[in-house]
Amino acid sequence: MKAISSTIIKSLVPGAMLTCADNSGALELRMIHIIGKGGKHGSMAPAGVGDLISCSVRKGNATYLKKPVRIVVIRQKAMIRRANGMRVKFEDNAGIMLNEENLPIGTEVKGAMAREVAERYVKVAGIASRLV
Repeated sequence: MKAISSTIIKSLVPGAMLTCADNSGALELRMIHIIGKGGKHGSMAPAGVGDLISCSVRKGNATYLKKPVRIVVIRQKAMIRRANGMRVKFEDNAGIMLNEENLPIGTEVKGAMAREVAERYVKVAGIASRLV
Protein backbone atom coordinates (compact mmCIF):
# COMPACT_ATOMS: atom_id res chain seq x y z
CA MET A 1 0.00 0.00 0.00
CA LYS A 2 1.31 3.42 -0.92
CA ALA A 3 2.27 5.81 1.89
CA ILE A 4 0.28 9.00 2.42
CA SER A 5 2.19 12.24 1.85
CA SER A 6 0.62 14.19 4.71
CA THR A 7 0.22 14.13 8.48
CA ILE A 8 -3.21 12.76 9.32
CA ILE A 9 -4.55 12.89 12.86
CA LYS A 10 -6.29 9.59 13.54
CA SER A 11 -9.55 10.82 15.03
CA LEU A 12 -12.04 8.02 14.31
CA VAL A 13 -12.21 5.54 17.18
CA PRO A 14 -14.31 2.36 17.28
CA GLY A 15 -17.94 3.35 17.75
CA ALA A 16 -17.64 6.56 15.71
CA MET A 17 -20.52 7.40 13.38
CA LEU A 18 -19.89 8.09 9.68
CA THR A 19 -22.10 8.97 6.74
CA CYS A 20 -21.96 6.83 3.61
CA ALA A 21 -21.01 9.16 0.76
CA ASP A 22 -21.84 6.89 -2.18
CA ASN A 23 -25.05 5.61 -3.75
CA SER A 24 -24.68 2.00 -2.58
CA GLY A 25 -27.80 2.13 -0.38
CA ALA A 26 -26.29 2.63 3.07
CA LEU A 27 -26.85 5.95 4.84
CA GLU A 28 -25.31 5.80 8.32
CA LEU A 29 -22.35 3.70 9.47
CA ARG A 30 -20.77 2.83 12.81
CA MET A 31 -17.07 1.95 12.96
CA ILE A 32 -16.19 -1.51 14.34
CA HIS A 33 -12.40 -1.64 13.89
CA ILE A 34 -9.58 -0.74 11.51
CA ILE A 35 -8.47 -3.42 9.06
CA GLY A 36 -4.79 -4.33 9.09
CA LYS A 37 -3.61 -2.33 12.12
CA GLY A 38 -3.52 -2.84 15.85
CA GLY A 39 -3.52 -0.33 18.67
CA LYS A 40 -1.54 -0.08 21.86
CA HIS A 41 -1.75 -2.93 24.32
CA GLY A 42 -5.35 -3.26 25.45
CA SER A 43 -6.85 -0.73 23.03
CA MET A 44 -8.12 -0.64 19.46
CA ALA A 45 -6.42 1.47 16.79
CA PRO A 46 -7.98 4.75 15.60
CA ALA A 47 -8.51 5.52 11.90
CA GLY A 48 -8.12 8.53 9.64
CA VAL A 49 -8.47 9.55 5.99
CA GLY A 50 -7.39 6.81 3.59
CA ASP A 51 -7.68 3.97 6.12
CA LEU A 52 -9.67 0.83 5.45
CA ILE A 53 -12.11 0.11 8.27
CA SER A 54 -14.89 -2.32 9.08
CA CYS A 55 -18.31 -0.79 9.81
CA SER A 56 -21.86 -1.88 10.47
CA VAL A 57 -24.70 -0.23 8.57
CA ARG A 58 -27.15 1.47 10.95
CA LYS A 59 -29.53 3.10 8.46
CA GLY A 60 -30.12 2.29 4.82
CA ASN A 61 -30.94 -0.57 2.49
CA ALA A 62 -32.07 -3.83 4.10
CA THR A 63 -29.42 -5.88 2.25
CA TYR A 64 -26.60 -4.16 4.17
CA LEU A 65 -28.42 -3.48 7.46
CA LYS A 66 -26.55 -4.70 10.61
CA LYS A 67 -23.90 -6.49 8.54
CA PRO A 68 -20.17 -5.71 8.54
CA VAL A 69 -18.95 -3.91 5.42
CA ARG A 70 -15.56 -2.59 4.28
CA ILE A 71 -15.25 1.20 4.19
CA VAL A 72 -12.50 3.59 3.13
CA VAL A 73 -12.59 6.93 4.99
CA ILE A 74 -12.71 9.86 2.53
CA ARG A 75 -13.46 12.78 4.89
CA GLN A 76 -12.84 13.54 8.56
CA LYS A 77 -13.60 16.49 10.82
CA ALA A 78 -10.11 16.61 12.30
CA MET A 79 -7.47 18.65 10.50
CA ILE A 80 -5.12 17.13 7.90
CA ARG A 81 -1.71 18.78 7.47
CA ARG A 82 -0.21 18.41 4.00
CA ALA A 83 3.49 18.51 3.12
CA ASN A 84 3.18 21.98 1.53
CA GLY A 85 1.86 23.43 4.83
CA MET A 86 -1.80 23.58 3.80
CA ARG A 87 -4.35 22.36 6.35
CA VAL A 88 -7.64 20.76 5.30
CA LYS A 89 -10.66 19.81 7.38
CA PHE A 90 -14.15 18.73 6.38
CA GLU A 91 -17.52 19.24 8.03
CA ASP A 92 -18.35 15.54 8.50
CA ASN A 93 -16.86 12.07 8.75
CA ALA A 94 -17.67 10.04 5.64
CA GLY A 95 -16.70 6.83 3.88
CA ILE A 96 -17.29 4.75 0.75
CA MET A 97 -18.23 1.07 0.66
CA LEU A 98 -15.71 -1.30 -0.97
CA ASN A 99 -15.86 -4.96 -1.94
CA GLU A 100 -13.17 -7.58 -1.18
CA GLU A 101 -11.01 -6.44 -4.13
CA ASN A 102 -11.04 -2.79 -2.88
CA LEU A 103 -13.32 -1.66 -5.72
CA PRO A 104 -16.19 0.73 -4.91
CA ILE A 105 -19.71 -0.70 -4.70
CA GLY A 106 -21.42 2.59 -5.59
CA THR A 107 -21.08 4.47 -8.87
CA GLU A 108 -20.80 8.06 -7.66
CA VAL A 109 -19.62 10.00 -4.60
CA LYS A 110 -21.64 12.71 -2.89
CA GLY A 111 -19.43 15.62 -1.84
CA ALA A 112 -15.69 16.16 -1.86
CA MET A 113 -12.96 13.59 -1.29
CA ALA A 114 -9.49 14.11 0.19
CA ARG A 115 -6.58 13.83 -2.23
CA GLU A 116 -4.85 11.38 0.12
CA VAL A 117 -7.50 8.76 -0.69
CA ALA A 118 -6.86 9.13 -4.43
CA GLU A 119 -3.15 8.37 -3.86
CA ARG A 120 -3.95 4.96 -2.39
CA TYR A 121 -7.20 3.95 -4.12
CA VAL A 122 -7.17 4.94 -7.80
CA LYS A 123 -10.50 3.26 -8.64
CA VAL A 124 -12.23 5.16 -5.83
CA ALA A 125 -10.84 8.42 -7.21
CA GLY A 126 -12.40 7.57 -10.57
CA ILE A 127 -15.95 7.95 -9.22
CA ALA A 128 -15.22 11.10 -7.18
CA SER A 129 -17.00 14.31 -8.08
CA ARG A 130 -14.37 16.58 -6.44
CA LEU A 131 -10.89 16.07 -5.03
CA VAL A 132 -9.73 18.50 -2.35
